[in-house]
Amino acid sequence: MLVLLPPSEGKAASGAGAPLKPESLSLPELAGARAAVLDELVELCAADEEKARVVLGLSEGLRGEILKNVGLRTAGARPAGEIYTGVLYDALGLATLDAAARERARQSLLVFSGLWGAVGIGDRIPSYRCSMGVKLPGLGALAAYWREPMAAAMPMAAGEGDGLVLDLRSSAYTAAWKPKGDVAGRTATVRVLHSRIDASGVEKRSVVSHFNKATKGRIVRDLLAAGAAPADPAELVSVLRDLGYVVEASAPAKAGKAWSLDVVVSEIH
Repeated sequence: MLVLLPPSEGKAASGAGAPLKPESLSLPELAGARAAVLDELVELCAADEEKARVVLGLSEGLRGEILKNVGLRTAGARPAGEIYTGVLYDALGLATLDAAARERARQSLLVFSGLWGAVGIGDRIPSYRCSMGVKLPGLGALAAYWREPMAAAMPMAAGEGDGLVLDLRSSAYTAAWKPKGDVAGRTATVRVLHSRIDASGVEKRSVVSHFNKATKGRIVRDLLAAGAAPADPAELVSVLRDLGYVVEASAPAKAGKAWSLDVVVSEIH
């Protein structure tokens, strides 16, 4: 099973560890593309703080993130699972999983990134600020920039011929890579719906945003804790139902398309 996650906008501090070793990151096929983004991001932030603030879409209150980017090559690095914070990662709670579940996370979780393309949850990276929606002056829109290198690297990451791909990325990050062919056929995306009964006794459903992230984090946590390794989307539906989730599945109308799963929750927290 391969689980694709979005990063978080907010990130923990880099800390005092050893600096980034680019050659140690997962998906070594992305090394050249990563170096190009890193070079331009550091140069932009070092040369013109105001221009960097505008390009990165930062408010005045986040101006300090620019200095963080300037020091990316020498800043301490920590596992990506410690750097990424926020609702999804709080619900996932990697640090509170047992050792076996953490090892499963290390083997199966891949976080997409505007700077790195994608990294494993155990890859050591510094804290940074560069979303997939950024358009760098030299490289252009990062989502478009990453499509070619990701198209070469991701099929290998997804495995040959079998194995579920659980795609929990947000739309900005799905733009960088879309599964095709065989990989798409064993990919499942998840939407979280809030179900409630109105005053007339009619069920109403709505898409949730903030709690969507929390639910997705809990789903991944529960799969890891249970040691579940569904082989395909149909098996994932069964596993999630066994774990207590209400799941409605839409199988693709034709081969080579991803499955769509709706996870229906009556309480949002």
